[in-house]
Amino acid sequence: MSQMSPASTPAKSQPREPETIFALSSGRGPSAIAVVRISGPRARFGLETFVEKIPAPRRAAYVTFRDPDSRETIDDGLALWFPAPASETGEDIVELHLHGGRAILAAVFRVLGRIDGFRPAQAGEFTRRALLNGKLDLAAVEGLGDLIAAETEAQRRQALAQFRGALSAKVEAWRARLVEALALVEAAIDFSDEDLRGDLPASARKIAGELAAEIKPVLADAARGERLREGFTVAIAGAPNVGKSTLLNRLAEREAAIVSPIPGTTRDAIEVALDLAGVPVVLVDTAGVRESNDPVEAEGVRRARARAAAADLVLWLGDHSRTDARPEAIARNVWAVRTKADLIDADAQRDLRNQGCIVVSAKTGFGIDELIAKLSNEAERLGGEPALVTRARQRHALAEAARHLEAVLPAPPPPEELIAEELRLAARALGRVTGRVDIEEVLDEIFKNFCIGK
Repeated sequence: MSQMSPASTPAKSQPREPETIFALSSGRGPSAIAVVRISGPRARFGLETFVEKIPAPRRAAYVTFRDPDSRETIDDGLALWFPAPASETGEDIVELHLHGGRAILAAVFRVLGRIDGFRPAQAGEFTRRALLNGKLDLAAVEGLGDLIAAETEAQRRQALAQFRGALSAKVEAWRARLVEALALVEAAIDFSDEDLRGDLPASARKIAGELAAEIKPVLADAARGERLREGFTVAIAGAPNVGKSTLLNRLAEREAAIVSPIPGTTRDAIEVALDLAGVPVVLVDTAGVRESNDPVEAEGVRRARARAAAADLVLWLGDHSRTDARPEAIARNVWAVRTKADLIDADAQRDLRNQGCIVVSAKTGFGIDELIAKLSNEAERLGGEPALVTRARQRHALAEAARHLEAVLPAPPPPEELIAEELRLAARALGRVTGRVDIEEVLDEIFKNFCIGK
């Protein structure tokens, strides 16, 4: 059989060098200052294209940025150089701090776009590279996304804790103990004929029980963390023409909803976002609840009931002429609010308060400050301290881990092989929280809401 000559041997394909990406990392111009970030193996070359001297690593230098072809000055500013791996993405990174004029940025991007191996970054691509290079784990990436999107103080605190590794540290500590338990069971299986000290599977089951007991309260608090990310929903519900839209406008301090004496004006839910005590609150004005032959209004009533049932809190409104101040089983948390207080005398108002009603007049503003104070206190109570779990993905992974841990606890004990398998599955579920396993399927979902340049 003839041998293939070295010259005819197919050459092995070389791994392709990652592309160098660039993007505006500050807000859209025009602005006083703009930050252009470059990351990748040719980032230093990108900086050399503009400046005569590369600054010392991690030291800002005042430089003149020039067009490499015409040598015309583009701008004066600062340049920073972060060699890999000591950078945010784990790659070489360059930052150009320029004046934020559109023409300046256009000139810079024009030059970068002409360099071989350079391309504009996609949304979240800098953070994705940080994840893939081990600079961040998946939970921290989610915290960073939430930190960028945070609109209230409570959201900021929770997102910052997540970004700094509050959940990651807890999960990795659990995972280390789980690996210890798994090692005990594996030792009992592999060295069953040896004289091992103690009942190793029993020790592993003890660890599993302790871990399950620690994970359960974190799971119980998960709904609060998810609500804080998305905003606590307060539905304004009640019969037609009791002042729901007027109250929404008063709380929002703008004309967000149409107010009309004609019943059934509101057909679909109207949402307004508020910041109460640093906690995000979404007010929802719903259609008046009543029986109707109008199919459009009937659909609005159905949606109103559904929104009220799903809300964290329902303000059930009734005016001076109605007695339906507290509905039956429309939601878990319902406050009775009696509107049009300007048409109710002082004695009647006192009686209503004694019955547990909140009495307001959206027209005059009477009682509105009291209602806002109560809403703020409730939002602060529901918000509280930052929760460890903030997303459904994290909750599902922890719940799966808890199920596998509990599967090894019943008496009499399961076979050792089954214990080992359940512990392996629990460790795998914990690994998904931080991205140690099975992360590709969730990356696109996480990064789709990131901004370009982050």
